[in-house]
Amino acid sequence: MKVLINVAQDGPFGESVSDAQVQQIQAVSEDMDVVVAATPEEREAHLPDTEVVLGRFNREVFEKAPHLKLVMVEGAGVDALLFNEFVNSDVVLVSSKGTVGTHLADHTWALLLGLLRGIGRSVREADWGIRQSIRDESWELGGKTLGIVGLGGTGTEVAKRGALGFDMDVIAIDPEDIPKPSFVNEVWKPDRFHDMLERSDAVAVCAPLTVETRGMFNLEAFQHMRRHVILVNVTRGPIIDEPSLLQALEEGLIGAVGLDVSPVEPLPPEHPLWSMKNVIITPHASGGSPLRIGRWVDIVCENLRRYLDSRPLLGVIDKVKGY
Repeated sequence: MKVLINVAQDGPFGESVSDAQVQQIQAVSEDMDVVVAATPEEREAHLPDTEVVLGRFNREVFEKAPHLKLVMVEGAGVDALLFNEFVNSDVVLVSSKGTVGTHLADHTWALLLGLLRGIGRSVREADWGIRQSIRDESWELGGKTLGIVGLGGTGTEVAKRGALGFDMDVIAIDPEDIPKPSFVNEVWKPDRFHDMLERSDAVAVCAPLTVETRGMFNLEAFQHMRRHVILVNVTRGPIIDEPSLLQALEEGLIGAVGLDVSPVEPLPPEHPLWSMKNVIITPHASGGSPLRIGRWVDIVCENLRRYLDSRPLLGVIDKVKGY
């Protein structure tokens, strides 16, 4: 069985698969032929008889690998990979969902706290005269309500930090019938989205981009939010409708926004969001962690063992649902 590592030495998050990690993957079974595609030419040469692809995947890889059965990507979001031919095929897709929640949650809280305590504004304006304004606008999180859209790996980690670290009440929406963690007060279905918004003092977007979530934060949603609410998005930009967001900020429908993702990436330097005092933007950097690639390799190895033994895999994506 040929296993193609298509991450080369320069992954999309700055990682690389080391020689030791390649050996770790090869050690799963002597029945695997593990090869690394360090160049496009090497990838082309191996694809015709590849059964498993690890790392980068796109339409070209799919079309040139007629014996492909399993794809394991190092990213958690897979919306860009779900072209019709792949969705309708029998090829199994596995993402790294469940391994990125810790650092995405940390980034969520960095944005939220930076807005809550005026840090982003202070860095931008570099003016001691805004001191009283920041003091007047700051508030505390204890006893407040945190709303979470999507209670998967990232959402759960965000909730844990909110409840256990900041003594917040946590409510969430999720389309799946998931067990309610002890530190979450309530988990509702998406039909109660507006109910969640009306009760929340801070809202974290932790959902994948799907047909249902695209543009869900529209003007109607913003009109259901509290005027002081802080909204943070670290997953996919198009979940928030850009014109509605700008109108909500300009009209004071919401208090502040922290974005690691935007509807258009990269966000143009002349975009008005960059200059708004109640907005913090980072350039889709929340996925960065020195531990990320090691966690992914560990999951890859476990799943290869399961695949060879015909056991259920971890992190399988429902290609129709998109998560």
